[in-house]
Amino acid sequence: MSAESDMEYSDNDGDDYDYYGEQDDCDMEAVDRSKSDPEYFVFSCLRVEEVEKLLNESIELLSNSLQITPSLAKVMLHAYEWNAQEILKKYQENANEVLVYSRVKPSLPLPQGNSSQSVCAVCAGVPSVNKYSALACMHYFCDDCWGMHFEVQIMQGVSNTIQCMAQDCEVRAPEDFVLSHVAKPAIRERYQQFMFKDHVKSHPQLRFCPGPNCQWIYQAWVRVGARRVECRGCELLTCFSCGAPHHAPTDCATIRRWLTKCADDSETANYISAHTKDCPKCQICIEKNGGCNHMQCGACRHDFCWVCLGDWKSHGSEYYECSRYKEDPNLGTDNQHAQAREALKKYLHYYERWENHARSLKLEEQTLASLKSRINQKVMAGEGTWIDWQYLWDAARLLKRCRYTLQYTYPFAYYMENGPRKELFEYQQAQLEAEIENLSWKVERAETTDRGDLENQMDIAEKRRTTLLKDFLEFNTNSASSSKV
Repeated sequence: MSAESDMEYSDNDGDDYDYYGEQDDCDMEAVDRSKSDPEYFVFSCLRVEEVEKLLNESIELLSNSLQITPSLAKVMLHAYEWNAQEILKKYQENANEVLVYSRVKPSLPLPQGNSSQSVCAVCAGVPSVNKYSALACMHYFCDDCWGMHFEVQIMQGVSNTIQCMAQDCEVRAPEDFVLSHVAKPAIRERYQQFMFKDHVKSHPQLRFCPGPNCQWIYQAWVRVGARRVECRGCELLTCFSCGAPHHAPTDCATIRRWLTKCADDSETANYISAHTKDCPKCQICIEKNGGCNHMQCGACRHDFCWVCLGDWKSHGSEYYECSRYKEDPNLGTDNQHAQAREALKKYLHYYERWENHARSLKLEEQTLASLKSRINQKVMAGEGTWIDWQYLWDAARLLKRCRYTLQYTYPFAYYMENGPRKELFEYQQAQLEAEIENLSWKVERAETTDRGDLENQMDIAEKRRTTLLKDFLEFNTNSASSSKV
């Protein structure tokens, strides 16, 4: 395989295509993506100021309706996941219950006589009467101790859930009470930053983009199943439901199990799975320097599969067998040691394929960058326009999208129970894998590949991908919805 130039790729220099190969301008799309794309999900990318406006609308509504301070409204909204209508309804039915649930007031009767105490229960000091303060629980402490308590809590990252200093008291301190006892500007700013982050995290329609130093925030109305969102700023693909990297067709619970297992067992896998392999015919050492798994030995010209080392000719059959794990039929009668060895073997089978596609994605980034550079050179040399060469770019982006989906089929298959449904999934996985490798082979030779042949391969690969997602992504989403009912 020929090595590609190691170029850093960026989507922000002139084209309108995002990481996942789709146009940003939805108005230009002629098809209904909600029907054609199984991963289609309605969401918005908001800036911090837009989210602040959104939160303030709920705060103002509750504050005006109940005639309470905005600070108390924030405490109540945080407790009820920002459902102002639910608070108003329950407040009319039982106001005391709402206040107790929100921890605005204590559940037990108020203590008697604390307002006239002269000694602070924390520092044992005797300040003047106007230097004492208390929350709705009527536990009085001196203002200096309140200030110290708040500073310690804020430095530990606590904001919305700062509680009264009294033992076993769960009443929470509202924002205005905290700020009235904190004088240092840096601490006040830190507190308000933490407050905003807590508000977003507690809001069911909002989620921070997990990209490094990214300030964008997603807004959506559904949090069930694997839901793809892409940041307008850093272009990171994320699952809105769980915050992990987008993982369709694998559901959120399964991907958490898989990532945890990989974190625990990855050193074992890395030790066993080498980055180089020997040619199965002449045994010369070969290093993979492209995304395509169709390898050709430079010495003996033998064509083989990088994943399973099988003859590439056999991969043209209906089943792409190297994607399927075959269990030992005698496993049930083996001893515990043998079963543990078989379990590791099964894990490595799926992990190696998961990791291989992750590496292929990185290598194909180089192919993508190199292809983009070559297209620019052709355009500058007068060999057509960008529109004339757009199909090459589209093919490379589609390859990336298909391989990303294929990578996340392996955690799904690892945890699937044996049976007809798993057999169907592995069949579709095998079909997708075969078409992706065909597409990868042609993309890496894009300029010498017939355009019609390449576009036909693109159509086949995308159909394989969407068929698999429609059959299994919707099933997982419906199952997750049913489990919540």
